[in-house]
Amino acid sequence: MAIKERIEDLLEQVEQMSASNADELEALRIKYLSKKGEITTLFNEFREVPADQKRELGQALNALRQKAETSINTMREQFEAQSAKADRLDLTRTPDPIELGTRHPLSLVREEIVDIFSRIGFTVAEGPEVEDDKHVYGLLNFAPEHPARDMQDTFFIEKEPGIQKPTDILLRSHTSSVQTRVMTTQKPPIRVLCPGRVYRNEAISARAHCFFHQVEGLYIDKNVSFADLKEALLYFAKEMFGADTQIRLRPSYFPFTEPSAEMDISCNICGGKGCSFCKGTGWVEILGCGMVDPNVLEACGIDSKVYSGYAFGMGVERIANLKYRVKDLRLFSENDIRFLRQFESC
Repeated sequence: MAIKERIEDLLEQVEQMSASNADELEALRIKYLSKKGEITTLFNEFREVPADQKRELGQALNALRQKAETSINTMREQFEAQSAKADRLDLTRTPDPIELGTRHPLSLVREEIVDIFSRIGFTVAEGPEVEDDKHVYGLLNFAPEHPARDMQDTFFIEKEPGIQKPTDILLRSHTSSVQTRVMTTQKPPIRVLCPGRVYRNEAISARAHCFFHQVEGLYIDKNVSFADLKEALLYFAKEMFGADTQIRLRPSYFPFTEPSAEMDISCNICGGKGCSFCKGTGWVEILGCGMVDPNVLEACGIDSKVYSGYAFGMGVERIANLKYRVKDLRLFSENDIRFLRQFESC
């Protein structure tokens, strides 16, 4: 092959050459530009070219070498830049951009409730979600035939063979079971807050769910009165919903407290004037409370002639509804990212 044709063939190869890494690039440099490379070999043969062809072929050879050097240098600079960037890359960092996470609204409300009561001496106590009948119902003065023990209200885990009565193992239907565990293992004074998830066999709707969250409180000491209960709940209401919040207590019934009451707060949406949320009454129920029944104290090994106490319990979802005006309880458990992102700044 004539030298002119070889130059044209090498020029086509140089224009098409590429490398994916530094090693491949070095192989190309050796192939074309080293002492024994193909372009260098052509320069050695150029000495034997007739004088009348030297000008034309010399210019073509110089252009070929310059093209090869420029292409190889360009690729080398790209690989060096990539290597320098890789050296600066911190592989332990999380991907950019780093988005802020969000706290679940129920977690926000629960922690705020705990924080408020911790300022007046309450500490947090926890217990198992899978419980026995004794701590959920027996020690709390529930009669054996109480409807809450029926399958329509409680999720029972298993049933003893040959025994017709309900099983002893169940999912707790209230966090009062934590209170009974505390009362049977600690001596007064007792001042605890019991947050946690509870389960009830209810149809799921915008206003009810088969699982939800409660925060219950218990205070037992000498000379504890209903007035102490009222002041503690008034303090909580004003701290949670604002200094202008008012409360009212309505007589009610719970097996484990006597006297018992349900507490309403002035509607924080309409300011007590009446709206669709409070059904035009200006009041919204948020919790149940009362003085601990002496039978409960005695069942837990506490002398009811020496000690008295109060208890209260509220649904975290109920408080979250009032605070964030969430109308559908199902939103709290569906993990819809569009809903949760609304609480990024909370």
